[in-house]
Amino acid sequence: MIHSVKFLFISGAEIVFILFIAIMVFGADKLPEIARGLGKGMRTLKDATNDIKHEITKTAEKNGLDTSITKDVKQELDKVKDDLEDFTGSVKRKL
Repeated sequence: MIHSVKFLFISGAEIVFILFIAIMVFGADKLPEIARGLGKGMRTLKDATNDIKHEITKTAEKNGLDTSITKDVKQELDKVKDDLEDFTGSVKRKL
């Protein structure tokens, strides 16, 4: 039985086609640099998100506000992070 891989409504064949076009446009030697840049950008975004979350929590606790909602936000952010890591893992395997 053949299982098709889908992520965000994109099948495995479509992802391969997109990678093929990327290789044709940028060249095989530039793809690792592009991937590194994307990785650094994702890391920067994650660090900025964590900094903002930490500042909000610290300010809320200092002012005596209820911070239990931050647990719900953290759970949602963790879900998004896991989904993003699943996607980037599948892209890394393809390369």
